[in-house]
Amino acid sequence: MEDKIKIDIVSDVVCPWCTIGYKRLEKAISALGMQDQIEIEWQPFELNPNMPAEGQNIQEHIAEKYGSTLEQQKESQQRMVEAGAELGFTFDYFDEMRMANTFEAHILLEYAKDFGKQTELKMQLTKAFFSERKDVSKRAILKEALEEVGLNAEEALARLDSDEARYEVRSKQDYWKNLGVNSVPTMVFNSKSAVTGAQPVDVFKQILTEVHEAL
Repeated sequence: MEDKIKIDIVSDVVCPWCTIGYKRLEKAISALGMQDQIEIEWQPFELNPNMPAEGQNIQEHIAEKYGSTLEQQKESQQRMVEAGAELGFTFDYFDEMRMANTFEAHILLEYAKDFGKQTELKMQLTKAFFSERKDVSKRAILKEALEEVGLNAEEALARLDSDEARYEVRSKQDYWKNLGVNSVPTMVFNSKSAVTGAQPVDVFKQILTEVHEAL
């Protein structure tokens, strides 16, 4: 059996560049015909671990966190809308949009991993947040996403009240932070080399080729 390339993607469900980065990586993988040689695992990173349950207006949040003016935010959103459109993903920004707490989404992504549905659930949650104006901190929305990808929603949602499952996500977050990951997406190839940000497709092709040759 050929050695696989393991890619850890440290990211958050509500991070637009994580979606763009993953979609570009996916494009690079398929351009190289390497679909069967790649194993992806999503690793938890909360952009806003202290986000309250009711969330926060996204414009206020970005102004507060990054000091961006409304005009800068609109420009940045436009860039994401265009980048998403090129990759077949819809970013639907609107004035009342709220940043959500994603801790429980990360617990469910750990659950989905056991069934080989982690990427599917990740994309479903991202789509719910960015394309469908849904609050991914609400359990009803999480339940919908689980059902959409064919997971046992009842069993999965029970994990949200498990201290062990909560501790596991916190430990993983700490692990990546201690390795120096402080911005997402960060993609780690075979635990050796890492790249941050939504790189262009060609950059991913080059990295994949180099990692593959080194196997």
